[in-house]
Amino acid sequence: MRAPRLLAAAVAAAAALALAACGGGSDDTDDTPDTGSSATAQFPITIKHKLGTTTIEKKPERVATVQWENHEVPLALGVVPVGMAKANFGDDDGDGMLPWVGEKIKELGGQTPVMFDETDGIAFEAVANTKPDVILATYSGLTQQDYDTLSKIAPVVAYPDAPWATPWRDIVKLSSQALGLEAQGNELIASTEKAMKDAAATKPQLAGKQTMFVTHIDPTDLSKIGYYTSHDTRTQFFSDLGLKIADVVEKDSAGTDAFTLNKSSEQIQAFDDVDVIVMYSDTADQLAKLQADPLLSKIPAVKRGSVVQLVGSTPLATAANPTVLAIPFVLNDYVNLLATAADKVS
Repeated sequence: MRAPRLLAAAVAAAAALALAACGGGSDDTDDTPDTGSSATAQFPITIKHKLGTTTIEKKPERVATVQWENHEVPLALGVVPVGMAKANFGDDDGDGMLPWVGEKIKELGGQTPVMFDETDGIAFEAVANTKPDVILATYSGLTQQDYDTLSKIAPVVAYPDAPWATPWRDIVKLSSQALGLEAQGNELIASTEKAMKDAAATKPQLAGKQTMFVTHIDPTDLSKIGYYTSHDTRTQFFSDLGLKIADVVEKDSAGTDAFTLNKSSEQIQAFDDVDVIVMYSDTADQLAKLQADPLLSKIPAVKRGSVVQLVGSTPLATAANPTVLAIPFVLNDYVNLLATAADKVS
């Protein structure tokens, strides 16, 4: 059980406090930037998602987010959450935030949100203590039980189709709708798309290159190779940058809802048509190890070095999973790495 009786009681008590506080707001509420949509947003708003149907009665002032990246859309739209998940990957300075998140909060002049430690799962009591009006989890792995428990605190907007598979555009659409900022969300999508299109246009060698994203490979066991399917947002990012999701990945993805798959090294001929490989690496010499392996070295992209290595827990490695604040922060660096790999394709 994620929420034993004592926790459930604490959550219920905190939820009651949150409801009591809804009418009066808080001292920092007036500092929320005015995005200009409050006069046109129509509440209540009802949003359907995979775990239920959520109705938001009035424009949220206190926004909490759980799990990966859900705080980024509010921030991009000028709303600093009262609480958000602490970063557990890519935090290069140990402040619990990815660099583009910290910069945005500073730019907005907002107070640092409460950081939820999700090492052992959703921090229900900590979320309740922030007294949110809405909880955003449009990109998450919430279970039905997680959702039901959070819903005792405030309305929750979960993912539309599957856990950890919401494309960044849909994250923006759902989250901005929940905040009453749908028009601004559409503008954010358009400006982000333009930035990616402009960046890709500077590297014509990327156009149409068949690309796949390899998950972490165990250097002590090279008997199989894991890769993200076309359902994963890292892979979908390739299409935004003018690349093509590799045919083998598209084919294998058609028969599953999973976001990762594996192939035995004895089947690596399936990757013969892959032009570029992006991969997470624990060490900088991971490619050299693959090129030294008698089987994996036969993959053409590995053999010629058309590989982008994202080494360690870095902001760039994190941003390969695209989010609205991460994309502009690392776009040029990522595109340059992809272009260098594509240059090696004859």
